[in-house]
Amino acid sequence: MPSISAYLPQDLDRALLVGRVWRATPDGDGPCVVVVRHGQVFDITHITPTTADLFDRDDLIDVVRHAAGEPLGIVQALVEASLPPHREAGRPYLLAPCDVQAIKACGVTFAVSLLERVIEEQAGGDPAKAQDVRAEITNLIGTDLSKIKPGSAEALKLKAELQRRGAWSQYMEVGIGPDAEVFSKSQPMSAVGFGADIGLHPASAWNNPEPEIVLAVDSAGRAVGATLGNDVNLRDIEGRSALLLGKCKDNNGACAIGPFIRVFDDDFTLDTIRATSVALRVEGADDGFLLEGVSHMKEISRDPLDLVAQTCGQHHQYPDGFVLFLGTMFSPIKDRDAPGGGFTHHLGDVVTISAPPLGAIVNTVRLCTEIEPWTFGVRALYANLWARGYELD
Repeated sequence: MPSISAYLPQDLDRALLVGRVWRATPDGDGPCVVVVRHGQVFDITHITPTTADLFDRDDLIDVVRHAAGEPLGIVQALVEASLPPHREAGRPYLLAPCDVQAIKACGVTFAVSLLERVIEEQAGGDPAKAQDVRAEITNLIGTDLSKIKPGSAEALKLKAELQRRGAWSQYMEVGIGPDAEVFSKSQPMSAVGFGADIGLHPASAWNNPEPEIVLAVDSAGRAVGATLGNDVNLRDIEGRSALLLGKCKDNNGACAIGPFIRVFDDDFTLDTIRATSVALRVEGADDGFLLEGVSHMKEISRDPLDLVAQTCGQHHQYPDGFVLFLGTMFSPIKDRDAPGGGFTHHLGDVVTISAPPLGAIVNTVRLCTEIEPWTFGVRALYANLWARGYELD
C-alpha cells in the first residue's frame, strides 16, 4: 500500500481542498463539508451545508482559506481512516466531494479511447474479437487522430474518406465531429468516494476502469476546481449498442469521485489541469495481476472549457452546478486471463487513479448488486441537515 501522503496533492501545503465526510456530531451522524488548508481539516458545515452552496459563493477562495471551522485533525489521519482496513464506527471518513450537483461525463475526447469505442462497436461487445478488429481499424484509419481538431475542415475531410471506406462510426461522429458526447453519468448524491467499493453490473464480462479528471462547475457555468474520478465502464454492454449507455454507466457504485476537490487559485489553474498526467494502477487480489498506465491531458482533443460550454449555457442550465468527467485516453488492452483476451476486471481488484496536483483515489471492485445499496439521496441529505440544525437556503 502506498504511503498516506501519496493520496494527497504533492504540494499539499499550498492546496485548497474541499471535501465531504461522514462523521458523528453532537446533533447526530451525517455528511459534513470540510476544507483542508496547510494539511489541517476543518468542518465548515455551519457556514455552507453543501459543496454546491460553497462553490456558488463569490468569496469561495477566501472561505476555503480563512473560514473558522471545527478542527478535525490532520488530513493524513482522515485519509487513513477512509481506507477499508481502517474504517471504524464513529471515525470520520471521506465521501465523494460533490453532493447535489448533477454528475455529467464526456466521452471519446481522446484519440485512443475513440479507437477503442469503435473497436467495441465493431466487435459487438465480444472481447475475443477485439484484437483482430483493432488491427483492421488501425490499418484502415492510417492517421494520428490526436492531431485532428474536432469539427475542423480536416476532420470533415477525414469523415468523408472514412464514410467512403465504410469505416464511419457514431463514435467517430462525437470524436472528431463538432459536437462532444456529454451524458449523465450518475445521479446527484450517488457517487462514492475515496476508499469505497465500486460496482460492476453482474451481466458484464468485459469491463474496465476509466481514470479521468473531473471539473467542479458552479451554477453560473464557471469551473471552480478539479478532482479525480473513475467512470466505471462495461465494454461488452456498450459494445452491443450505444443505446445501452445508461445500463453500462449508471449503476450502484459505478461512479467514484475524490478524494477532494482542489479549488482553482493562483497556484492551481486550468492550465495546471491541461498539463497534468493521470496515472492508473490496477492490482489483482486473486491473481497478482498488475496493470499500470498514464494518460496525458495535453493529448485531449477538446479543451476542458469547450466541454463545459457544450454542457451548459443558454441551451441548458444547472442551478445546483455540476461535476464533469473530461474523458479518458486509457482503455486497457493488456491481456489478463488468456492471450488475446485483453483486460477485464476481477472482483477484488484495487484501482488507484492519481495525478500529482490532486492526489489519488483508491477503490475496490465488487458487484453493484452486492455492495452497500444507495439509499442516501437528496431528500435524505436535506432531512439530515435540517434535523442537525443547519439552515438551508
